[in-house]
Amino acid sequence: MNQNWEDRVAAAWAAFDTYPEERAHEFRALIDTLVAELPDDSPLGPFEQACAWDSTGHSDKAVPLYREALVRGLDGYKGRRAKIQLSSSLRNTGRAEEGVELLTPELDAPSDELDDAVRATLALCLSSLGRDREGLSLVLGALAPHLPRYQRSMANYARALVEPGV
Repeated sequence: MNQNWEDRVAAAWAAFDTYPEERAHEFRALIDTLVAELPDDSPLGPFEQACAWDSTGHSDKAVPLYREALVRGLDGYKGRRAKIQLSSSLRNTGRAEEGVELLTPELDAPSDELDDAVRATLALCLSSLGRDREGLSLVLGALAPHLPRYQRSMANYARALVEPGV
């Protein structure tokens, strides 16, 4: 879509916190209005609608929309965001295993600013499945590079949680 549309979507999201819970439907209507401007087969439409449902506490309504956006070819940065958010919504709706399956390949995807979000969301999914050591390993591994000291130690501890004998 054009930059004007992207700017209006960004402005809507920038104002999201001004919508109290009882007015969440107004925010979703605003997003729906913007989505109506898109071509019918655009992956951005279901993605933005999924984000709106998800952000207003309706993971169950977001899941099929995230899936639709990905099926329609949402890729790149927004595609990665969709996978992270879909995995979180799957966990919230009792399907954490699907979240793990969706996000695990993202660990090997080209690195970007979403790497830590991938690991944090995957850690939550793993924890929901009782796989806390794996989740903690991911979180420590993501945290280690951000520490002013002890990066190597924390990275080693993260590996030791899941690799016996390390």
